[in-house]
Amino acid sequence: MNLPNKLTILRIILVPVFVACFYLPMQGAMYLAGAVFIIAYITDMLDGHIARKYNLVTDFGKLMDPMADKLLTAAAMIMLTAEGMCSPIATLVTIGRELVISAFRLVSATQGVVIAAGNIGKLKTLTQFIGISLMLLGNPVFGMIGIPMDQIMIWISVMLAVWSCADYIVRNVKALKFD
Repeated sequence: MNLPNKLTILRIILVPVFVACFYLPMQGAMYLAGAVFIIAYITDMLDGHIARKYNLVTDFGKLMDPMADKLLTAAAMIMLTAEGMCSPIATLVTIGRELVISAFRLVSATQGVVIAAGNIGKLKTLTQFIGISLMLLGNPVFGMIGIPMDQIMIWISVMLAVWSCADYIVRNVKALKFD
């Protein structure tokens, strides 16, 4: 178990911590949840950087790193949707995309093929992170000047989610053997 994989596991552990903070019955709970969300995302950046820099890329990391991201993002978007802060359509499209990609990865893994995330998917993750973080933190700065940057970033991430899903399938369908 190398450091990048430990960071991935930490991110998974931070998901229920994030959820608990989101629902704390106290002033500023959303900011605390936002801080946990940002810390969890930083572990994502760190594990990928360390894995590539020190040649510590593993099949576990290729599979579990994207799953940890999906858990964190899905939890955040579902909770934000329940609070009326995020569009149900954006949440449905995003989670639907994640289920399709996860199913695709599962089928490929059973055939001994591990497929890493692509660049469009990474950009989707970044825009989701920015949009969700802005929502959790009350759209600081942009909200003061009337720009719904949190919503803009979420909808950009939705467009990238659809694009990256199609790209992922097109790039990797040849790796699978459908019986």
